[in-house]
Amino acid sequence: MPPAGSLRLATYNVEWFNALFTDNGRLREDRGPSARHKISRAEQLGALGIVFTALDADGIMVIEAPDTGTRRSTVRALENFGRAFGLRTSRCVHGYNSETEQEIAFLYDPARLTPRHDPRGNQLTLGAVDGTPSPRFDGAFRYDLDTDLSPELIRFSKPPLELEIELAGGGVLRVIGVHAKSKAPHGANGAAELMRLSIDNRRKQLAQCIWIRRRVEEHLARGESLIVMGDFNDGPGLDEFERLFGHSGVEIVLGSDAPRPLRLTEPHAAMALQSRVAMAPTSARFWHGPTKHYFEALLDFVMVSPDLAARNPDWRIWHPFNDPGVSAVPELREALLQASDHFPVTIDLPLAPPRKGSGEGAKVNGQS
Repeated sequence: MPPAGSLRLATYNVEWFNALFTDNGRLREDRGPSARHKISRAEQLGALGIVFTALDADGIMVIEAPDTGTRRSTVRALENFGRAFGLRTSRCVHGYNSETEQEIAFLYDPARLTPRHDPRGNQLTLGAVDGTPSPRFDGAFRYDLDTDLSPELIRFSKPPLELEIELAGGGVLRVIGVHAKSKAPHGANGAAELMRLSIDNRRKQLAQCIWIRRRVEEHLARGESLIVMGDFNDGPGLDEFERLFGHSGVEIVLGSDAPRPLRLTEPHAAMALQSRVAMAPTSARFWHGPTKHYFEALLDFVMVSPDLAARNPDWRIWHPFNDPGVSAVPELREALLQASDHFPVTIDLPLAPPRKGSGEGAKVNGQS
């Protein structure tokens, strides 16, 4: 349960959630194979039911949510999922459609939250230049990727979900759900072209993060309480391209080089920045076929504006091995391993700022 007087929000990338539903949004609880290796659809759905129930969140940003198209509906599928497992997060809001079968959606408890899709931006399709408001996330962002003085138009294949959320007890939050992803270098002929395409795709991902950062700064300039959450497929020290470009996309969105009033706070990212090769948290676990080993990475984040950070929130990665509270519950530990290749990240946000003298500082898994 969330602590009394707190709001619990989560971000959770569910690997190919779409494959678990029929076109009319019914759960495919059968023995057919899911997209998870050697796990049936019924097993993955059961595991997800356990995880969502254990999270007991007021709102969950679902990354890789079921598809919306001519016959399929993200909202219908996720609300059916919520009813099937008796979740209090029984309602769903969805924003722009994705070009892929992986949507961004928000499951929520209607007794606690009233969210609405509230996109910001100055234009629908034209890009922005320095000094102008950032465009809508379903449009295009004009940015010079390769410093040739000719800006390219950057688009999201998975446009971020922008929400205005009214809290039951009063107050408003702005929340941006993100699934940033650079395309794999398919079709490359030889090592040189592979490297060129990889660098080009990484540039595009960083430009997407610059676009998100512009929106963040606009919210902060208006004094709005802001949370940016989701899967960035990127993080401090994650790959060799960070040396080439100087910063990860996560650092760009956080505003690591900005004045303190314009920085977002995310303690897991801060730990990774401070300790590139030693102690660092992880939120995803992947099987690497060529080496026959699992590898882990920190890809999922919940970033908050300075006013929310001052409330002393508590962040937690629900890791099946690294979180003692999770690993002590065998059913939950196994469910997390079956449900997805990512693990949920939650934040318990006090609904009121702390009293003077009570101390400040971000907490990770209950530790200051």
